[in-house]
Amino acid sequence: MLSIGALRAHLLAARIAGPVATSREESLRSYRLFAARDPRALIGIDPELPWEQRDLIELMARRCGVSADPRHTSGHDVIDPELTVAALDAFAERIGAAARCGTPVLFGTGHPHRLLGFYAALADALSAAGCDVLTPAQGRRVDITTRFGLRTHNLDYVRGVALVREGAGERPGGEPGAHTHSPLPVRTVLAAAAEAGGPLPGLVIGDHGWVCGAGQLGFEAMGLADTDDPAPFVGEAEGRVSVVVPLDDGVRSAYYRPLTRYVLNRACLSQ
Repeated sequence: MLSIGALRAHLLAARIAGPVATSREESLRSYRLFAARDPRALIGIDPELPWEQRDLIELMARRCGVSADPRHTSGHDVIDPELTVAALDAFAERIGAAARCGTPVLFGTGHPHRLLGFYAALADALSAAGCDVLTPAQGRRVDITTRFGLRTHNLDYVRGVALVREGAGERPGGEPGAHTHSPLPVRTVLAAAAEAGGPLPGLVIGDHGWVCGAGQLGFEAMGLADTDDPAPFVGEAEGRVSVVVPLDDGVRSAYYRPLTRYVLNRACLSQ
C-alpha cells in the first residue's frame, strides 16, 4: 500500500499539491465571478449564503491551503498536501461504504483528458464490487454555452464515466472529450434516469458541474476541485457536496494513478 508519506511526496513532486500551476490571478477572478453570482463560476450551485470575495478567500484557505491574505494577488497558488491527503481519506471511506452497500454510482467529468483514468479505475472497482455504474442518456444532445457561443455536445460514456463530446468523435489531438464546467450534462443524465424509471445514483462522483449540479439537486456528490473552482467547496461548506479533494486538476493523467491506488487501498478494493 502506498504510504501517506509516499503519497505526500508524490503530490508535491507532480505539483498536484504544494505550489501548483493555477495562478492566484485565475483563482481571484473565479472568486469575483462567484461573488457576483456568475453562472460560469457557480457551475450548478445556488448558494444560500451571501459569499463575498473575502469570504471565498477564507474558505479556500481553510479547504485548500491557499493564501488567506487578500493582498496576495499574483504568483502561483498553493495547495496544502495535508488537506489533500485528508480529503482523499474521506473520499476513500465513502467509496468503501458504497462498495459494501452496493450503491448505484454515476461518474462524470468535465476534465476527460486529465481525470478520465482516475474515475474509470474507481468505476471498474465499484462495478467489480457489485455496484451498478449507471450510464443513462447515452448519445443525448446537450447544448452548452461556451466562450465561442452555444455549442451542441453529445453525452457519451468511456469505461463507465460520463463526458461530453463537441460534434462527432474525438477532439483534435486525441482527447477523449470536451472540457466543460457546465451542470447541464448531469441534469440531463439525472432527468433521463428518472424518466426511464431505472435506478437513480446513490452517489455521484466527478468534478465541475457534475458534482455541483448533482449536489444542488439533492444527490450525494463528491469529487475533485482546483483552487480556481470555489463552487464545489461552497457546496461542501453548505452541505450539498459530501467531499471535495483539493488538487491541481490539470496535470498529466498518469500522475493521478498513485492517487487511484491510494484511494482503492484505503477503500479495501482491488484495482
